[in-house]
Amino acid sequence: MNSCFLRVLTVGLLLAAQGKVAAASDRSVDGADTAAKPQKQFVIHLGMGGQYQPKYPGADSYILTPYPIVVVDRLFVPGFGQVVDGTERTRGWGFYPAFSFIGKREASDSPDLTGTNTIDSSVELGFGVRYRYNWLRGYAEVKQGFGGYSGQAGRFGLEVITEPTERLELVFGPRINWGSGDYMRTYFGVTAAEAAAPGSTLTPYSPSAGISSVGFDLTANYALTRKTTLHLRAGWDRFVGDAANSPIVQQGDDDNITIGAGLSYRFDFNAFN
Repeated sequence: MNSCFLRVLTVGLLLAAQGKVAAASDRSVDGADTAAKPQKQFVIHLGMGGQYQPKYPGADSYILTPYPIVVVDRLFVPGFGQVVDGTERTRGWGFYPAFSFIGKREASDSPDLTGTNTIDSSVELGFGVRYRYNWLRGYAEVKQGFGGYSGQAGRFGLEVITEPTERLELVFGPRINWGSGDYMRTYFGVTAAEAAAPGSTLTPYSPSAGISSVGFDLTANYALTRKTTLHLRAGWDRFVGDAANSPIVQQGDDDNITIGAGLSYRFDFNAFN
């Protein structure tokens, strides 16, 4: 299953709300500050990289998948004005959109999935709220699933924000993932028909809503130039509760690791007078 977008796009949209990448890349190679220049209505970082991650949640085999990078630092909406201005308050509340994509899962992805039904790709749409106090930030996200499942998914966590150098930003901290009953049954459940299918080694299982995993995430953004940024990330998740007891996870691995790297380019432009 090509599920890299589940975590990657979520991280990208978190960064979009933070506006930190542009803050780091607003300085030229020699360190000269260019912040005095007039601000554009739109500042968007687009890029691509690669990510090494499990084939699907709970898998014990890994694949290399695309690592898309989308960071919106400034956003202008006609009638509302500059809704994202590229700055982040070091103390106070903030809100941001949350978007994720979960790729299709098929029985052919692993012998451990023999007999299971295909799960179509899912799009998750929602919002997040965060509170920052100096170098510490807490956040909570809730998203609605469309496509492969129709339930809800949530994420809650804490982040430490540091800037060791003028160009480098590090963000790291623990997180908790939660899933509704439909989410849990879709990705961790096994129906009686799937368990009885020829070649299946799974047993029937129907998980309930609850915390699916706990983990830790680290992202690093390094401004190579005023326009180009290097992005590095590493994440670890351990399945817990009903997700850990799933026959799919027990035949796979209850620890999932993700490592990714990519480059983005900054686009600045005005679209409205």
